[in-house]
Amino acid sequence: MAELPEFQKKQFAFAAHIRDPEHAPAPEGVEDRRMAIYRDLFFNNLRNLLSNMFPVLKKIHAQDKWDALIRLFMKVHRSETPYFLRLPEEFLSFLQNEYELQDDDFPFLLELAHYEYIELALSVSEDENDLSDIDPDGDLLEGAPAKSVLTWVNAYQYPVHRISVDFIPEEPLEQPVFLAVYRRANDEVGFLELNPVSAGLLDAIEKNDARKSGKELLRALADAIDYPDVDALIKHGAVTLKEMKQLEILTGSRDPA
Repeated sequence: MAELPEFQKKQFAFAAHIRDPEHAPAPEGVEDRRMAIYRDLFFNNLRNLLSNMFPVLKKIHAQDKWDALIRLFMKVHRSETPYFLRLPEEFLSFLQNEYELQDDDFPFLLELAHYEYIELALSVSEDENDLSDIDPDGDLLEGAPAKSVLTWVNAYQYPVHRISVDFIPEEPLEQPVFLAVYRRANDEVGFLELNPVSAGLLDAIEKNDARKSGKELLRALADAIDYPDVDALIKHGAVTLKEMKQLEILTGSRDPA
């Protein structure tokens, strides 16, 4: 393999030093005062970007701990994209696949990072709902309710939506919390905490290729969880469906099969 040209050697040395100035020497012949400008510029820009993209993570960490995470991200992670909007995905990938949790890390670190990433990713998603066969005012019990593609549901062992400087959970919940993060037509992003039954209903709606009516889905759900009062479940389910429609988690209904 041919030896790299001198200018490329300097480029690689420059990049390595910017990522890890403590262990990678600066290119020969470059004044340290000048290198310091680039060191600070790159690090501070990345830290500011990630602090804005993961605001809760940033706030609950001591500054030196947060800075150490950013520095390690710079050192070990190789991003697959040059786009700033993909930076949260890269940081999450680093935490999930390359970072070794430390004894002083929050036990919910990965879950909180995922939740904050979901909010960001949904806000810039280019997915669009196909409304060609949707009746936005359709009956959600008699028709087949349709879930918005801009609604993402995840289960967490910690109440990530409540974590703040004033609320730091130390133990996981006895039961996972289900969160539907959604984006409305005005691009507002919000979340709805679901119980296991409403989460099961929304999952059934998403997988409803057979176009069963909302009432049929609720009856099937009652049977699956051995719910004693099917009519009561349908009544509560109607309220839940209406709320989801108001929040634009559901886009309306299709004609049932």
